[in-house]
Parts: sequence; C-alpha cells; structure tokens
Amino acid sequence: MFDYHIHSDFSADCKTPMETTIEKAISIGLEEICFTEHIDYDYPDKDWIFEFDLKQYDDRIKQVQQKYSDQIRIKKGVEIGLQPHLLGKYEALMQEEAFDFVICSMHATAGMDLHSREFFKGKTVDEAYQIYYEELLACIRKFKSFSVLGHIDLVKRYTEEKSSNNFHEILEATFDEIIPAGKGIELNTSGYRYGLESGMPSPDILKLYKECGGEIITVGSDSHVETTLAYQFKDAYELLDAIGFRYIATFDDGDPIFHPISSLVK
Repeated sequence: MFDYHIHSDFSADCKTPMETTIEKAISIGLEEICFTEHIDYDYPDKDWIFEFDLKQYDDRIKQVQQKYSDQIRIKKGVEIGLQPHLLGKYEALMQEEAFDFVICSMHATAGMDLHSREFFKGKTVDEAYQIYYEELLACIRKFKSFSVLGHIDLVKRYTEEKSSNNFHEILEATFDEIIPAGKGIELNTSGYRYGLESGMPSPDILKLYKECGGEIITVGSDSHVETTLAYQFKDAYELLDAIGFRYIATFDDGDPIFHPISSLVK
C-alpha cells in the first residue's frame, strides 16, 4: 500500500518525528510513503505558522531515504494551502524547489481559515460551500503547479449542517480544468476519523471525477500521528475499485506511476 498524505514535525500542527512514522509504516507493510508537510503562506489564524526550513527538510528526507532504503520507499512531498493572492508565491516556490509530489489544498477561503469556523458566520451552508468551490476553481484556473487536489470537499468537515446542493456543476468545471492538464485528486481517508460519512471527497464526487475522465488518484491518510497511517485504506481501495478506477497513483519527481487496484484489493 501507498500512503500519500503524511505529516511529521516539520508541519506546525504535528509533533511526530519522521522516524516514528516510517518505522510504523514498515511494521504494517507499507511499500511507499510520501511526507506532505504543510506550507500555508499567510495563514489567517496567526497562531499557526505553516512554513518550515526547506533545506533542512530536503536534507532530512535524503537522510531517511538512505537509512531505510532497503525497507520502504520514501518520497518528498508538500501540501500547499492556496489563497488567490498567493498564487505567484507558490509558482515561485515550485520553480525554486523540487518535490516528488504536491498536494494543492484550500484551508482558507475569503481570507478566513476554515478550522475556526469563522468563515461560516453570516452565511447559509449553501452560500459557504459555493464561495469555497468558486474560489478553489478560480485558483486552479490560474495555477496548475501541483500533482493532485487535496480533500477537495474539505469545507464539509467544519459544519454539522448538510447542504442540499451537491455542487456537481462547479466540481465538473474544476475537473474540466485539471484533467486535461494531467492533474488528479486524492481520496483522503481522514474524513472517517473526523466523524464524516466518508473520506474526502465523498463517493458521489469520486464518481463524477471518473465520469469526467479522471484517472489520476492517490490515497492518503492525512496522518499526524503514526497510529493513523493507512487508515481504512482497504475500504478506500474497494470503493475506488467499485466505482471503476483501475489504478492508484504514486509519484516520482512529479510524474505519476500507476499501480493496479486489482493487486491491492485481495
């Protein structure tokens, strides 16, 4: 199995050392993992600084790759948090740094972070979702220096009220942007841990992505502690198989590598 969304103590919201996670990954039989540390420039909640020393990160990845080379494959990734005014800064980052894999996520919308729920104040749930998806679409129309969109329906995690709208029209427009550009999406299994009915995105969005011609899909636990590595991956693979996906993607130097789901669903 391949866990392609993992954080270590390079991320501001994680205290788990890389070695702890790697040794757990080896013990449960993972073939490959990718660390995807947070870079969220200008994050609205100033109590959190989602940046880190990029050279130190690169050096550390190389150290653990060498140390564990005969036990597991370890890739260097990053999770960037888009906001419209930061696209140029992220383009520069992608030109200056080399990553195997880049998750493009939206953790803040309309200048407000999602996790504090400030963004939802004064809006109906449908209005909040619409603003979130519109801003994400506007960003990826201008920015495509990434591998996959992360937890594309993350907005649902931060409100208990359910929307009556599936927002498939704007999601289809989003997929029409990324699929021809050779970009994919992830299935993030952390949704189950946070009490949602599914991973992120939900099955209807996964089906829509497939119907739009999407093939590139990664699976990630979004782990911040080693005990949640590969969380509910068997269920995730079986869901993707049932929808009709044939492959799980991993990445090497920005290029997707495809692994048959049939070899993972046994």
